[in-house]
Amino acid sequence: MGNTVTKDMLIGDILRMDRTLAPVLMEIGMHCLGCPSSQMESLEDACAVHGLDPDAVVERINGHMTVAG
Repeated sequence: MGNTVTKDMLIGDILRMDRTLAPVLMEIGMHCLGCPSSQMESLEDACAVHGLDPDAVVERINGHMTVAG
């Protein structure tokens, strides 16, 4: 894909980059992807709400994108 996700990116932008990330985020524990406000929330903010380490989530997402791309 050539794109890299960072923790300051918006969830909506991340999902637009790669639609295959929705199941990955759901598996990590972010079950609110369909919520309109989540689309304008940064990955770091979403991780804070869900008690997740944003750096670990970024690593997982970018790893997925490398394999899927």
